[in-house]
Amino acid sequence: MKIHDQVECLISQMSLDEKIGQLNLLPAGEGLVTGAHQPTSLSKRLDAGQVGAIFGTKSLASARAMQERALAGSRLGIPLFFAEDVIHGHRTVFPLNIAMACSWDMQLIEKTSAYAAAEAAAEGLHQVYGPMLDISRDPRWGRVAEGPGEDALLASRIAVAATRGLQGFGLGSEGRVAACLKHFVAYGAPQSGRDYDNVSLAWEDLIETYLPPFLAGIDAGAASIMVAFNAVNKLPMHANGPLIEGWLRGRHGFNGLVVSDYTGVKELAAHGLGQPAVSVARALHAGVDMDMVGEDYLRELPSLLRDGLHASDAGFSLSADQIADLVTRACRRVLTFKSRLGLLDDPFRGLGGKPKAPSRAKGRKLARQAATRSAVLLKNSGLLPLASDTKVALIGPFAADRANMLGTWAVSGRAEDVIPLNEAIATLTGNVPETAWGANIVDEPWLEQRLNVHGVTVTRDPRSEAELLAEAVALAATSDVIIAAVGEAKEHAGESSSRLSPDLPASQRRLIAALASTGKPLLVVVFAGRPLAIGGIAAQADALLYAWHGGVAGPEGVADLIFGATEPTARLAVSLPRHTAEVPLTYACDPTGRPARDHFTKFLTGWLDLPDDAPSFPFGFGLGFSRIDYAPPRLSRKTATADQAVTLRIGVKNTGPRPTVETVQLYASDPVARVTRPRRKLIDFKQVPLNPGQRRLVTFQITADQFSYPLAPSLESAEWVRDPGGIQLHVGPNSRDTQMVELTWLT
Repeated sequence: MKIHDQVECLISQMSLDEKIGQLNLLPAGEGLVTGAHQPTSLSKRLDAGQVGAIFGTKSLASARAMQERALAGSRLGIPLFFAEDVIHGHRTVFPLNIAMACSWDMQLIEKTSAYAAAEAAAEGLHQVYGPMLDISRDPRWGRVAEGPGEDALLASRIAVAATRGLQGFGLGSEGRVAACLKHFVAYGAPQSGRDYDNVSLAWEDLIETYLPPFLAGIDAGAASIMVAFNAVNKLPMHANGPLIEGWLRGRHGFNGLVVSDYTGVKELAAHGLGQPAVSVARALHAGVDMDMVGEDYLRELPSLLRDGLHASDAGFSLSADQIADLVTRACRRVLTFKSRLGLLDDPFRGLGGKPKAPSRAKGRKLARQAATRSAVLLKNSGLLPLASDTKVALIGPFAADRANMLGTWAVSGRAEDVIPLNEAIATLTGNVPETAWGANIVDEPWLEQRLNVHGVTVTRDPRSEAELLAEAVALAATSDVIIAAVGEAKEHAGESSSRLSPDLPASQRRLIAALASTGKPLLVVVFAGRPLAIGGIAAQADALLYAWHGGVAGPEGVADLIFGATEPTARLAVSLPRHTAEVPLTYACDPTGRPARDHFTKFLTGWLDLPDDAPSFPFGFGLGFSRIDYAPPRLSRKTATADQAVTLRIGVKNTGPRPTVETVQLYASDPVARVTRPRRKLIDFKQVPLNPGQRRLVTFQITADQFSYPLAPSLESAEWVRDPGGIQLHVGPNSRDTQMVELTWLT
């Protein structure tokens, strides 16, 4: 039976109460009491046919038991679907999303997503809450760890790769799961850097920067979307009909499922939209199909179906019949999603233990590769790679750490699966490093207390800091090279983990200063979940490796890079601030009327107390072990009409002794337009493998539509326009160090 016919057959037989039950999305756990005012257990909800889906199951057996109970409780035998947060891997934890974005490697991202899907599907999951596509330009916001960085083009390509990896060639494919793009939309652009805070921005910025990754995911076939907690331009997203029903469904044809975030419908009241019944009516009207955890749909819809919603209650009115139509619309979308997954034909699809989970050994190998491709080499004054017999002093709070390597939102990961850095080095080289802790991970008591609320992976050494520093310096004196393993605990980054000062703890900064003062060659390895301000540390180190939280094989990947078993190829997907107050921060900022430097005036854009020569690591930056030379770029033509393609060619040569992969990046500036345009905007990039001495010609096809931009007095009236005239093209290894050629569009 066709999906439409199958769904309509069920819809025609369902009561309104049965339809409401399909809109209820609850967490797993037999002992869980759901609903703020109705202490009814999950099992009773299942028995009554009042659950449409479950998230957070931990085993096939529990999922199968819930499915059996749901089928028995449903008059029409309608099954559940099962979901889980699979953010950067499932049982096999890969590097954080922000780290994976630094690989700029779409094939790798697709492979890791496919592996995560296979592991999730083998445990009976049908949907995963990912990929997370929240562009963020503010390191204070903790959830930058889960996102794709600061750029719309890079994020859009990641959206496509991750969606294809999760879903395969079609929804319901064996060993694959439904993607759920999140968080729709602009959740990563809070005004204060605080999690859950609201967003006020130009419609042009929303349309050009924050929406494109979601559109790319939709075009790649993503089956579902999760709505964000925030309000955008004064309208909370869980009630944002113009963006959900208007832009997402109406303008761009999304026909999948839209789910709320955790108690997101309930929180509309705190946003100031009125009583629960009003919140429910507005969320349902806006296009939120399923209510996660709060059970407000289950509780409020029966009375709304009886009485409707009056204009005096909500500023708009909905009759009981209109509410009934909205319930049916949402239920139809839920059932269509289940039918596309194959669950209406086989309610136990994926719950019978087939296909089996993929090889854990293969997963670990892939995770190790991902870790090496994600760690960004920021500085190397000839120190790396080290010889395997180098006498190393491995010092710092992450020298032997396991738990923090997994990073935030690794809900199914296990710390015991991590091989810590000291063991990884010993296994790789046969040379056991001398190891010392050297400093606490956290030295701010208020922060340590806060982290204990999240879960304890942070411990305080009972010795004094003076004793710890003395131990570290003494150990360093006996070594050839110092490796300082520093960073932030996994609870520092992630949900509800915003920080006013995104930098290393003061004790770790003092440790690095003490180690640098020894005069020994110093490699600093930073394990973190967000872009930290490390300008001062960069000046003290001889080499600097930004390893992020690299997942289950993160330390092994770091060891591979340090000792040259593989090549560093990663490039920053987000700008690193020089100072904690230099945020928000992006390479794609708009120009102002006053330049940063000018010989004729002192009234300039910039900071009085931030030197111009402070170390800076811009978007797209990263080093390898070889030198890459760029020839001057050439255009196939200097002028073109709108229907003509232009080819940009640039030669790159590996003049160093080692193979590498160079990420050639193409940016554009539009110096004269109807509105202010970004100083630079990434429009394309290509990864090029190069052997020692090899030269390759890299080509980019340039078309006029790459230079269109939105004019948007409002969301509804937005239009994309393009101006004839001059365009500046910048090509190089990062967003700063580029060569420019000019192109003129005649029409």
